[in-house]
Amino acid sequence: MASRKKQVPLGLLLSEFIGTALLLVFGLSIVILNFGAGSPVAEVIPSAGLRRLLTGFFFGSTGALIAISPVGKHSGAHINPVVTLAFWWMGKMRAPLVGGYMVAQMAGAVAGTLPLLAWGRMGRSVEWAATVPGAPGAAGTGTALLGETATTFALVVGLFLFLRHHRLRGFTPLLFPFLYAFMVWLEAPFSGTSTNPARSFGPAVVSGIWQGWWVYWVGPVAGAALAVAYYRNSWLCRLEIKMAKLHHFHHDPHGVLNQK
Repeated sequence: MASRKKQVPLGLLLSEFIGTALLLVFGLSIVILNFGAGSPVAEVIPSAGLRRLLTGFFFGSTGALIAISPVGKHSGAHINPVVTLAFWWMGKMRAPLVGGYMVAQMAGAVAGTLPLLAWGRMGRSVEWAATVPGAPGAAGTGTALLGETATTFALVVGLFLFLRHHRLRGFTPLLFPFLYAFMVWLEAPFSGTSTNPARSFGPAVVSGIWQGWWVYWVGPVAGAALAVAYYRNSWLCRLEIKMAKLHHFHHDPHGVLNQK
């Protein structure tokens, strides 16, 4: 009989499914509201750069609220396959749970994108917030790949900077609004600033647009891998990351988010 620690608690997977769905339905609604055809926000704020900054801030705020919510308390609110991979590479999760999390995240992304159809013409005008390289051809694809790698590297290093220190750990969710505000403002014209394969997968399924889809896997996975390698080979590794969670660090009833 398998030990309890080797079993995959279905409640954790359900929480990741729900958390990722919430990120997509609310986070991408912000994208549509700011950039869709006939956007009332565009009439008030004509600057695309400022709207990108606000989009990133509110998208990151959505992730932060999920992290501190009961859903985040249960599963750790990874809501991103590369965050799960980063915790696995740091030895905080076992492979079966990692696989379960990633499947739940991808399924949740599709479930969270489907309600965006209610935006109608406004949502269709931006292809339900699908991410594609910002310029055609190999140069555009290469730039998007570099952008996804760099922004995901920044995300994972930022997470580790907060999670490693007991005085910063509790403020980890506050990183997301400000980090994404800056990254989306700066990088979104090149790739859409996904940093999350699930975030790109949901709109691709609903819109049928798969242009450059591999960029949104290879870039984030490479960025997370580089971030883990950097962490392990820098002064940062002097302090240990305690758990595979972004908040509620004392809650791990199944004992599966703090492997040794």
